[in-house]
Amino acid sequence: MKVQKGSVVKLHYKGTLNDGTVFDSSEGREPLEFTAGAGQVIPGFDKAVMDMEVGEKKTFTIPAAEAYGDYSEDKVFELPRQSFPPNINEALGQTVQLGDQSGNVFLAKILEVTDETVKMDTNHPLAGKDLTFEIEIVEIN
Repeated sequence: MKVQKGSVVKLHYKGTLNDGTVFDSSEGREPLEFTAGAGQVIPGFDKAVMDMEVGEKKTFTIPAAEAYGDYSEDKVFELPRQSFPPNINEALGQTVQLGDQSGNVFLAKILEVTDETVKMDTNHPLAGKDLTFEIEIVEIN
């Protein structure tokens, strides 16, 4: 049986960046499970598993555009410091959850805190990065 659109796939994986840094892995955990072609994983990952069989291993690289997109300066912005709690300095470098006036929720990394503003980045942490995966299919349904 081969992975086709709609197949429920279980696989083990290790994801690395160009410099060899591991950004995620299923090692020591249950395999990743998803429905192929259903948009549950990044597009390049979905494409790479198609037609694979149980027990098959593969290493592939997904360009940033097919992963989390290019890094965009448009997603870096400043908000007035008074919009945040007084202890916002303690969150420098951390990712926080924000909401907009429409009720949308998103994550933002705090890059800089001044007396007047808080500079934030809403790019995905892996935006602009090519991702290499080593995978092994363990089950297809």
